[in-house]
Amino acid sequence: MELGQKGQHTDLFFCVEDRLMTAWIKQHSVPEPRKTRAVGRTRWWIVWTLFFSTAINYISRQTFSVLSPVIAAQYHLSHTDLAKIIGAFQISYALTWLVGGIFLDAVGTRIGLIVAVIWWSLVNMMMGFAGSVFSFMALRFMLGIGEGLNWPGASKTVAEWFPSQERSVAVAIFDSGSSVGGALAAMVIPWIAIEFGWRWSFIFSGLLGFLWLIAWLLVYHPLDRHPRVGQPELDLIRAGQEMPSKSQELGLQRWLRLAKNRNVWAIVLGRALTDPIWWFYVFWLPQYLSDVRGFSLKQIAYFAWLPFVAADLGNFTGGFLSGYCIRRGLSIVRARTAVCLVSCLPILAGIPAARAHNPYVALALICVALWGYAAWATMGLTLPSDLFPQDIVATVTGLSGLAAGIAGVGFTAIVGLTIDRFSYTPAFFIAGLLPLVATACLLLLLRSPASEISVQS
Repeated sequence: MELGQKGQHTDLFFCVEDRLMTAWIKQHSVPEPRKTRAVGRTRWWIVWTLFFSTAINYISRQTFSVLSPVIAAQYHLSHTDLAKIIGAFQISYALTWLVGGIFLDAVGTRIGLIVAVIWWSLVNMMMGFAGSVFSFMALRFMLGIGEGLNWPGASKTVAEWFPSQERSVAVAIFDSGSSVGGALAAMVIPWIAIEFGWRWSFIFSGLLGFLWLIAWLLVYHPLDRHPRVGQPELDLIRAGQEMPSKSQELGLQRWLRLAKNRNVWAIVLGRALTDPIWWFYVFWLPQYLSDVRGFSLKQIAYFAWLPFVAADLGNFTGGFLSGYCIRRGLSIVRARTAVCLVSCLPILAGIPAARAHNPYVALALICVALWGYAAWATMGLTLPSDLFPQDIVATVTGLSGLAAGIAGVGFTAIVGLTIDRFSYTPAFFIAGLLPLVATACLLLLLRSPASEISVQS
C-alpha cells in the first residue's frame, strides 16, 4: 500500500515537473523577443542623430520667417520683398538638392553632412549682420546651398541602414525634425529677440549646428566598417533590403535611364505638387498671423508652434500606417500610395481655414492640414529608397527636391503678389487642392521595381 502510494506520488511529481518544464520552455524559447534584443540598435541611433540635424536645419531657416514681422517693420519691407528673400533661399535650396544628391553619392553621407552643417551654421550667424533686401537675399541664397544637402543625405542613409519594413518609420523620425525644429523656432526665437534683440537670434540658431557635429562624428560611420554594428544587425539590414546597393549603369547611361523611368517622374511630380504647401505654411504662417489675425510677436511664440506639432504627428502617422500595411501583406508601392490617398482629406482643411472668423479655429484647421501633408510627405521621401539602388537614392531624391524647389519658388512669388493685391485666401485654396493632383500622378505612374525593369528590358 505504501509502495503504491509512493508510486502515485512519484508519478504526480514527474507529472508536475514535466508541466513546469514545458511551461518554462515555452516562456524562454520564443525566438522573436530574444532575437529582437540580440539585434543591435546602431541604425536607430543614427536616424535619431539625423532627426536633430533636421531640427537644427529648420530652426536656422525659420529664424527669419519668425522674425519677419519685426524685420519687415524695421526695414519697411513689402510682401513682395519678403517673397524675394524667401525665393532666394528656395532657388539655391532646390539646386542643391540635385547637385548635392550627386555630391553625396560621390563622397558619402558622413563627409557630406559635415560640410553642409558647417556651411549653413556659419551663414545663418552672418544673417544677424544683414540690413537690406539685397543682403538678406544673398545670405538666404547661401543658406539654401548648405541646407539643401540634409534631406538627400538623410534619405541615402535610411536606404543604406534600414530594411524596407522599417524604412518609413525611419524617414518619419528624421523628417519629423522639421516639425520639431519649426515648433522650437516659433517658441524660442521670439523670446531671444525680445530679450537680446533679433540679431542674436541668428547667432543662437547658428551655434546649434556646431554642437550637432560632435554627435555626428561619434555616431555615424559607413555600414560596412562601423565599429559598433554586430553581425545580427547587419544580417537584419541586408535581408530586408530589396533593392541592390549599386546600379548597373554609370555616367550618361545612368541619367538616360533615370529620365525614362516612370517612377522617377512619379516622385518628381508628386513632390513638386506638394512641397509648395509646406513652403506656404512654413514661411508665411507667422506673417499671416500678424497681418490677418493681429498676433503680436509674443502671441506668435504662444501659438505658431502648434501646426508644427501636428505635422510631427503626421510624419509618424504616415510612417506607422504604411509599415502596418506592408506587414499585413500589401506591396510597398500600394502601401505608400494608400497613405497618400488618405492624407489628401485632412489637407483640404486648409481651405476653410482662410474663411474662419475665429483665429483659433483657423489655427486648428491649419494644424489638421499640416498633419495630412506630413503623412503624405513621409511617403514621398521614402519612395526613392523603396524603388532605386542605394547609390542613386540621393540623386533621385535630389531630382525631386529640385522640382519641388522650383515649384516652391513660383508658388512663393505668386503668394507674395497675391497678398499685396488681394488676400491670403487664394493661396489657402490652391494649397488645399494640390495634393489631389499629386496623388493622381502617383497612382498613374508608379510601378513596382520588378515591373519597371521588365518594361524597360
